[in-house]
Amino acid sequence: MTATPTSPLEAALAYAEEFHPEDEILRVARQRSIEVGALPVSPGSGAALCFLASAVNARAVVEIGTGCGVSGLWLLRGMRADGTLTSVDVEPEHQRLARQSFAQAGFSGGRVRLITGRALDVLPRLSDGGYDMVFCDGAVQESGDYLAESVRLLRTGGVVVFDNALLHHRVADPARRDPETVAARELGKLVRSDERLRPLLLPLGGGILAALKLGS
Repeated sequence: MTATPTSPLEAALAYAEEFHPEDEILRVARQRSIEVGALPVSPGSGAALCFLASAVNARAVVEIGTGCGVSGLWLLRGMRADGTLTSVDVEPEHQRLARQSFAQAGFSGGRVRLITGRALDVLPRLSDGGYDMVFCDGAVQESGDYLAESVRLLRTGGVVVFDNALLHHRVADPARRDPETVAARELGKLVRSDERLRPLLLPLGGGILAALKLGS
């Protein structure tokens, strides 16, 4: 159950999340995720992924962190009908459940390529400039490496997106100095200072950090 907002800002953020209701397929996928401990993206974050995939007319998307398919469903719904989602995760059981969700949503096996493995082992095998969008929902402390690989993988005009970029309230709290928070702050600095990228930070879910790859 969603907690009752205690401030106008919290009420506005809750309203933004509830603006994007999920259908039964997404609700079932979300429940599976919660049951196995694979934290899914929020509805607002999922809607942002769908919007961005549509905006760049995405045909080839890489996802770091399959989970049980919630983010993948949002991405696939925004992608072109002939698009392929390549999703990487270290947990084969999570990917098995995700495949069920994709099948229930009508996405054939040819629309989804699931790769079991560590993202930083898999990404170097993917083609330079061959992707329209990269979504990163993996280990926060590996985010800088994900960013470097994503910039290589993206075509000009492609978009990289990081989930949980604000770690909810933690990144904005200057007193927080734990390794995850420090890594999230460093990612923000890297994206903001990279002249190849045009960044955007949205306070949806745990925070969505997106960046457009600019031309030379």
